[in-house]
Amino acid sequence: MNDFENNRLNPDELLATLQDEEEKGKRGKLKIFFGMCAGVGKTYTMLQTARTEKLKGSDIIIGYVETHNRIETAELVNGFELIPRKTWEYKSTPIQEMDLDAIIERKPQIVIVDELAHTNAPGSRHTKRFQDVQEILENGINVYTTLNVQHLESRSETVAQITGVIVRETLPDEIFEKADEVELVDLTPAELLQRLSDGKVYSQERSREAVENFFRKGNITALREMALRIVADRVDKQLHDYMQQKRIRGPWKSGLHLLVAIDYSSQSTKLLRWAKIFLIQWGLKFRLCMLKRFTILPPKSANSLIKT
Repeated sequence: MNDFENNRLNPDELLATLQDEEEKGKRGKLKIFFGMCAGVGKTYTMLQTARTEKLKGSDIIIGYVETHNRIETAELVNGFELIPRKTWEYKSTPIQEMDLDAIIERKPQIVIVDELAHTNAPGSRHTKRFQDVQEILENGINVYTTLNVQHLESRSETVAQITGVIVRETLPDEIFEKADEVELVDLTPAELLQRLSDGKVYSQERSREAVENFFRKGNITALREMALRIVADRVDKQLHDYMQQKRIRGPWKSGLHLLVAIDYSSQSTKLLRWAKIFLIQWGLKFRLCMLKRFTILPPKSANSLIKT
């Protein structure tokens, strides 16, 4: 049997695909403007795209945008309908968050929601902003949003090893993987460092501190490679899925299998994330083998392993 026959969808798989497409048609579409780190122009590019859509007649509003006092970005906000932010009190301090209910009630065609990995103020309906976005999508509203590579759960530990900075705000890779569209917003390390030097990302004082720590050229280069590879793997998977659905004969990735043996130790979470990266990059199929040991994990570690 040739590769083409091996990769044909059977009737059950075809039915599942059609049902999945039907379900997707009821939901809003998620577009992520993805970058290696802060300062590459994700929010700026998102707003430019939104302005183009607005000129075409799309009903598009701003649910939440963080300009970070960047003049060029702030200027692009002009002309859009803005949903007023909702204020929460936390330890006698007012905190402004996106008004989820007001967006759903307004029901635009597209809503702009910046910083997908953001953690909401205590007392909010959802803990994380990506959960707000999921509810918006379930109501048939399309969403434009932004995300940095370090906020993906599977990459946060690697980013910490590269930069020495522990990333607190992360989101499940599944949110990124299921996005309808991902647009890479890219700059060379030299261009980003110049933007920092010009004060276009942070204030001059904060820029100097950033360049000496997180934004060292080696760090930026590594993060850029990571972001480029993730997007390239996503495109490759989309092509693979399309060719299978259309029964197009093509050069398929190898049929190699990977056996992953884990137990209930804290290191198993890292091992599963590593295996998932290889699964995506090389098209591997893998089997999971659980080794039984009489080890009791703390609840937090156990939950992390189950989620992975």
